Amino acid sequence: MAHHHTLKSGYHELVERLNRFPQGAPPSDLLHGILRMLFSEEEAKLVSLLPIKPFTAERAAKLWRISGRKAEDILQGLAVRGILLDIEENGRQVYVLPPPMAGFFEFSLMWLRGDLDQKVLSELFYQYLNVEEDFIKALFSSGETQLGRIFIHEPILSNDSALQVLDFERASHVIKTASHIGIGICYCRHKMSHLGRACKAPMEICMTFNHAAASLIKHGIARPVAVSECLGLLEKAHENHLVQFGENVREGVNFICNCCGCCCEALIAARRFGFSRPVHTTNFVPELNDGDCTGCGRCVAACPVEAMTLVSANDPRKPKRKIARLNEEICLGCGLCAAVCRTNNISLKTRPERVITPVNSAHRLVLMAIERGKLQNFIFENQALLSHRAMAAILSVILRLPPVKQALAGRQLKSKYLEHLMVWYTKRYETNARQERAAPENLLTGS
Repeated sequence: MAHHHTLKSGYHELVERLNRFPQGAPPSDLLHGILRMLFSEEEAKLVSLLPIKPFTAERAAKLWRISGRKAEDILQGLAVRGILLDIEENGRQVYVLPPPMAGFFEFSLMWLRGDLDQKVLSELFYQYLNVEEDFIKALFSSGETQLGRIFIHEPILSNDSALQVLDFERASHVIKTASHIGIGICYCRHKMSHLGRACKAPMEICMTFNHAAASLIKHGIARPVAVSECLGLLEKAHENHLVQFGENVREGVNFICNCCGCCCEALIAARRFGFSRPVHTTNFVPELNDGDCTGCGRCVAACPVEAMTLVSANDPRKPKRKIARLNEEICLGCGLCAAVCRTNNISLKTRPERVITPVNSAHRLVLMAIERGKLQNFIFENQALLSHRAMAAILSVILRLPPVKQALAGRQLKSKYLEHLMVWYTKRYETNARQERAAPENLLTGS
């Protein structure tokens, strides 16, 4: 339901700011109720002015027209509550406003706190995310590039497995290579527990990594753990048949959720909008041997998106016999079905077409922005002066995209200036590449 007022409040301005990001938050009375619990109106107004890209306290002070010291106090107050992430970058403190999901919605319930009524907040989240469908549809059903991806269920992999599983496809590799690891309460099950709907899966098992983990650990929202403990929690997730759903990037993964089909919004969305691919699948799909299937139904019960069903075996000698049948169109390729099959009737095979995973968060966000018509928000951040260095960084990502997506980016910006700049940048990039191939020492010496 749309939320209208004659005069814009700080909350309306904040909603407009959130929707400049590729992962927005459709306006709703419920959304305004959530924001009122998380922000004062003055905070909402201030946050609505913050850039999309990381920024310093000095930058915020200029935007807010207050002293640097006062800006830093406000920013730290927001970071302590998980509204902002504060990150050490090249020896300086920078801040970033994460999207609602995965971001400050989750952070509000990843720890037990007494400064707000988490039961009321959970009820608002449930109504906004699970009853009203606008947010979930916008988050999981828009565009080709999505927020998250599924990791392979590692216990099914054996040393002689024919599957070619890359490092970034394994949750264990993310854990072993992270600079920081933080563990928090599962947002989804915590929310459902306040509604009396949570399952019995482990609660304190939400994993954050790298920059996000460092910030959340600093403020007590997540607790720091060593690699060994996190690997133990991953094993616990495997034992409970939970699905590893993480950030859709190859490098610098910031989160992995250990999801159940009954509480997780991503998996609920996968069932609700399965054909729209709300999450990126693995590069594998189950292969069933009908002759050995006993029709026990364990794979059906384990599948979090109802891709497995039991159908008649069409056996004239046993008319009541059932066998498992897979709907590949909605299958996540997680491998849980193969893990629970007692007759080893299910194996995994490589998908015919490989699923492409963005290199890092910047790559993913630009792809999402292009597909959702919001690329201009990254380049013309505050409708004011441009940072040519930041623009070059964004264009370097655009220029590595297929030609069709480059053209789409240019059309969205509706700017002859950008078209000319992209041509200039491409020519310079190609010239440098030719020089490097011909005489790499020229580039090193600056000649």
